[in-house]
Formats: sequence, structure tokens, C-alpha cells
Amino acid sequence: AFATDSALSANFGRLWEPAQADPGTGGTDWLGLLTVIGVAMVGSLFAADAWNNVTFVAGEVRDPERTLPRSLALGTGLVIAIYLLTNLAYLCVLPLRGTPDGATVLDRGIQFAAEDRVATAVAEVAFGHRGGVLMAVAVMISTFGCNNGLILAGARIYYAMARDGMFFASVGALNRHLSPALALLVQGAWASVLCLSGTYGQLLDFLIFSVLLFYILTIGGIFVLRRTRPGMARPYRTWGYPVLPALYIVMALFIEVQLLRYKPQYTWPGLLLVLLGMPVYWAWKKVTRQ
Repeated sequence: AFATDSALSANFGRLWEPAQADPGTGGTDWLGLLTVIGVAMVGSLFAADAWNNVTFVAGEVRDPERTLPRSLALGTGLVIAIYLLTNLAYLCVLPLRGTPDGATVLDRGIQFAAEDRVATAVAEVAFGHRGGVLMAVAVMISTFGCNNGLILAGARIYYAMARDGMFFASVGALNRHLSPALALLVQGAWASVLCLSGTYGQLLDFLIFSVLLFYILTIGGIFVLRRTRPGMARPYRTWGYPVLPALYIVMALFIEVQLLRYKPQYTWPGLLLVLLGMPVYWAWKKVTRQ
């Protein structure tokens, strides 16, 4: 209902005609193009990162062998569908290309949307000047809802570590409401430190680099366990093994290397912080054994 003729014509009018790559995007240099895409993936990877948070409460879920794979597949599939439809809506309302000094939202297009806020630009086309306010309210509601899930699920990591003897025992205690109150406080304190350490964009680089590193280690663990524990019970088997897991590791490593090259300010500290965890882990195990 809010689609514009200019966007439909510009974005879909010549859909099957080959287009010339913009200068600076790598052109026919596929390595350069992949590098640009890899570095640009930080935002999208962050947006999708909470897909696995349901596993943080696996110990409190009935029939986790059956429930968790289904919830991961359904949740991830639903989010993918929503993201694809959202981007399709953007392309139906705003032209992909625009001019930086355009007088209207349509003139600036997606390419030069004010402060890269494409959703706000689309809302302004659909609802006029009220669109910006409506989008701000929607983002606030979404953010509070997202934070609620992230905070409650994230604290379970500290709780589980404490229960396994890998963190302070007091963090593994529940209050009278059966909530890990101290774990929530520890998480809040660490989150506050991170918030004061850099800008939003810098923290994204720091976070995604560290998260991808742990994903690589986790998926690498599939290969290790197949060799070291071949008889281990596996309620869920990795689809496409060994090709898909290996392909993911290669692609993730490529993104990691490019982030280290082009965004070193926060990716290198992220790497050092992760590496620092190794001696801390060994020291903790040594102390707890005594």
C-alpha cells in the first residue's frame, strides 16, 4: 500500500539486466568484494546474534533434546523471513540509489538515508513527519523487549559457570524468587564497563569479533567430538557434516582476518581479552583443585 512508483521502477524495472559495480567495491576483484562484504557483515551478524540465547536455559527446559533444535530452527527461520520481508518493503518504498543532497527522502534513497536510518526514512514516506516518531517508539519497544530476553538469558551463563565450579560459587545461588540475582548484578556491572569503553559502533566490532571466534571454536568442537567420542549420544546430528561446518569455519575465519586488518582498534583488544581467558581458566582450575 505504501510502495512508490519511483522505487519500484528503479529497483525492479531492470531486475534481470547486469549492472556495473560501483568504483571502490572491488569490481571484478572478488577478494576485494568479499572483504567489503565481510567487514560490512558486523551489523547484520550483531542483529542475528541472539538466535542461540535459548540454549542458555537448556538446563531448565523440559525435553531439551527435542525442544531446543525445534526452537532454534523455528526462531531463526522466522527472523530470516521477517528480515527478508522488511528489506523487500524498503526496496518497494525507497529507491536503492540516491543523491546525498536530495531535497526529499525519496531523492536521497536508501543509499543516502539520513544517518543510515532506512526504516525511519520508509516510515516518513508512509506516515509523513509522524513516521520518525512512530519508528522511534517502535525501536524503543523492540529494544526493551530484546534487552529483557538478553539480560535474563545471559545471566544464566554466569549461573551455570558457578554451578560447574568455573566461577564464584555465590553467583550460582538463587534468591527466594528462584532467580540468579547475583549473576544478574555481575552481568549488569560488566555491561556497564563495556558501555563506558567505547561507542556503539566500536563495541559492535569488539563483540562480533569475539562472538565469531567462539562460534568457530564451538563448531570446531563438532569435528573433535566426532573423533574423540564417536559413541556419544547425539539427539541432533549436524546437517551437511562435514562440508557445511567446515565452510562456516572458513568463512568466519575470513571475516575475522578482515576485521583485524580494517578495524583493529577494537578487534585486537577483543582477541587479547579472549586469549586472556585461557590462563585465567587454567589458574582457576588449579586453585579449585587444591
